[in-house]
Parts: sequence; C-alpha cells; structure tokens
Amino acid sequence: MKTLVIEREAVKNNIAVIREQAGASAIYAVLTGDAYGAGTVEIARLLREEGVGRFAVSEAADAKALRKAGLVEEEILMLRSTADREELEQLIDLNVVCTVGSPEAGMALNSVAEGRATVAEAHIQIDTGMGFGGFLAGEPDKILSAYRNLPNVAISGIYTQIHALKKNSSDAAAQMGAFRQVVDAVHGAGFETGTVHAAGSFALLHYDFARLDAVRAGSALLGRCRRTRGDGLLRVGYGEVPIQEVRWLPRDHTVGNEVLVTLKKPTRVAVLPVGYQNGFGVSRPRDTGLWATLRRWWTAKRLTVRIGGKKARIIGRIGAIETVVDVTDLKCSAGETAVFDIDPVFARGFERVYR
Repeated sequence: MKTLVIEREAVKNNIAVIREQAGASAIYAVLTGDAYGAGTVEIARLLREEGVGRFAVSEAADAKALRKAGLVEEEILMLRSTADREELEQLIDLNVVCTVGSPEAGMALNSVAEGRATVAEAHIQIDTGMGFGGFLAGEPDKILSAYRNLPNVAISGIYTQIHALKKNSSDAAAQMGAFRQVVDAVHGAGFETGTVHAAGSFALLHYDFARLDAVRAGSALLGRCRRTRGDGLLRVGYGEVPIQEVRWLPRDHTVGNEVLVTLKKPTRVAVLPVGYQNGFGVSRPRDTGLWATLRRWWTAKRLTVRIGGKKARIIGRIGAIETVVDVTDLKCSAGETAVFDIDPVFARGFERVYR
C-alpha cells in the first residue's frame, strides 16, 4: 500500500511561522486543490485547532465539505469570481463570502440575492497584472459601480494577487502601487473597503508592504512554496511504500527509464512500486521537450529514499510505476518500508494519513 503521510507537527510549525510573518494581519488559509493535496477537511480542522478562523476555497463543493465537517462559524472566502446562478445559489446557502471580479458577476450575485430577499457578502477582486480575473486596476469607474449599484451585495473586502519571481522585484511594488490607487479611489468615493489583502504565500514571506489587513497562505502551509534559506518552514508530506522486490543485477546490465544507465559492477537493487505517475520526483505538471527531460534527469539524480533509516540512491530515471534503488550496502528485504519525500499536490494513488 502506498501511504502519503502529513505530519501534524510540521503543519503546526508552518502556521506558527506564517503567523509571525503576518504580524497583525489576519490569515486566510487557502485550501484550493484539496488543500494542495493535504486534504481540505483534515487540514482545516488542524488549522482551526491552531486558531485559524478564515479559509479560502475555489469550489463550492469544498465550502460544502467544510460546513458539513462542522466549520460553521468560520469565514469561507470563494477565491473565484462567477456569474453562474446555480453556483451562486450554493454559495449563498453555505454563507460563503463571494468574489466579484466583473460587472457581470456583480449583477448576477445581486440578482440571486435579491430573489432570495437577502444580502450576499462579497469581496472585490482587482487584476493588477496576472490576468486570471478581476476588475482591471485601470478601470476605477467599473470598480466603483459595484459599490454603487449592487444593493443586495455587502462588500466586506477587496483584494488582488501580487506576483513576482524574485524577492527584490520592482514588479511587486508596481502591482501594489496600482492596487493602492484602487483602494484610495474607493475611499475617495466615500465607500469602505473592508478587509484589504494582496499577499499570497510568496509575497507574505518576502514583501513587508504586501501584508495588509489580511494575507492568504496556501503552499506555505506545507512548506512547498518558493523558499529562502532559513525561513523556518518545514516541508510537509512524505511517502511510504513496501519494497516490491530485491534482486542482484550483473555488471553491464541496464536500468532506468527513457535513457538507460549501465551498471559498472554487480549491484543489489530494490524495486519500489512507485513512479512519476504517482507523483514521485515530480515538482510540476509533467511536460515534454529537452528541458523537461533534463529537469527529470537532474531531479532523479538528486533523489534518494530511506530504508531502515539509511539512504538508498535511485539508479537511472524514475519509471512510470516503479523505481529502482541501490541497496548493495544495505540489509533489507521485500516488504520492508521505503520512505521518500513527495509533494502532496502531485501524489496519486496514495492513502493519506495524518501523523
């Protein structure tokens, strides 16, 4: 059986680091993509025990699962603007804070709320350059129309997503400047913005100026975000599989996947029932081409597993469903457990457990 282990203490360490970085800012725990593979409900319960009371999702089904699991008082923010009336009905039923990122989404939400004789809560989404959604920062009239013309929508926040590749990027400052202009325009028109937030995991860790009323932490919860040395985060998630077979291979025998490796001496190997189709050795969605091939080669070259507490080197490239490791100098047999790092967001075919 393949097991994906999520370490409770590591998650607790990471939320403590995030809380320290956030300072006075409120924290939204982002649970998109099944909480980056850690399990939406499971990690939400753990985070609630650690004092987190705000969550963000991208699907109505995730919000429903959280409510059903007993998170009924906690704030849930939908991080995606939608004009789908059926979806909006569900979000209102679940008391979810919606996102309004366009005039169409605003009118649809207002219409659904009006038809139910209620007021829906929402945050305004601003696009400062990523293009995935939101009012354009350079169109203040459309943004202000959401405050003026949606009587059945209570706007309780406004947010954007700050994106930059480097720690000291001027791009991030420019994006924040555009966002602040929008916030100032809203205030200048006499409206309250409510909770203002811009920082995701990377911006939270690197940009003091992006930590506003709230921050959004997603991949940082698992220590799987873009990291810097000494940031205090721990990588969460490791795999366990039983050794499938132990055998001797002769000198000059070939091993691996795609490009074979020729053994220079007789080698005792263990075959593990896990491969790249399970997410082992994967750090991004599997793609093709020369750079993708080189990246997989370099990743596999650095990867090891632990058997009986000792490291075992992977031989050749990781296969689709199996991996070969060198156990010439180790005492082990079929059925013993091999342990390895795996990013939960890419893990497939594993039974997930919290320890």
